[in-house]
Amino acid sequence: MKHMAAYLMLVLGGNESPSAADVTAALSSVGIEADADALNNLISELEGKDLEEVLASGNELLAKFGSGGGGGGGGGGGGGGEGGEQAAAKEEEVVEE
Repeated sequence: MKHMAAYLMLVLGGNESPSAADVTAALSSVGIEADADALNNLISELEGKDLEEVLASGNELLAKFGSGGGGGGGGGGGGGGEGGEQAAAKEEEVVEE
């Protein structure tokens, strides 16, 4: 994934066809080591292809997956504030003074 992200950033930066060396340099500039095998595989898969078409076909594949996630978490418990009786007693004390 990191290789693809670096590749896409290079394309957005104006390099229409980044090489493995370009991607490696981009990754190493931020302290990330590139996996040569994975990177070479990515470069060979993308070679000669229009990136817009590749992304569009990827979006079609993602649309086939269900997007049903889990429900939201339950609400938190009530605060540890004073109970109703204690609050009423305080009000009475204030009135008496």
